[in-house]
Amino acid sequence: MKPFYTYMLASQKNGTLYTGHTDDISGRVWAHKNGLGSIFTRKYGVTRLVWYEPHATRDAAKTREYQIKKWKRVWKIELIEASNPEWLDLYMKLNH
Repeated sequence: MKPFYTYMLASQKNGTLYTGHTDDISGRVWAHKNGLGSIFTRKYGVTRLVWYEPHATRDAAKTREYQIKKWKRVWKIELIEASNPEWLDLYMKLNH
């Protein structure tokens, strides 16, 4: 069964954040990086994959996305830095 993902992108370390969900994380991040994602990410240059987590269902990934979107910014930063303290772009670590 193919997993679904909740993910966060950043423009740079401590920069603008974007949260989304998808069933094709590699393809979706590629789209963001190439200006084919959301208008928001294109406008603010938010293309660095800094955090993601898999989910068994689309509903679970979507629920987690909406939960994170309601969080304070500092909580989002803490979530990112717990697994990616340098805010490295995780895109190249994905299995393309």
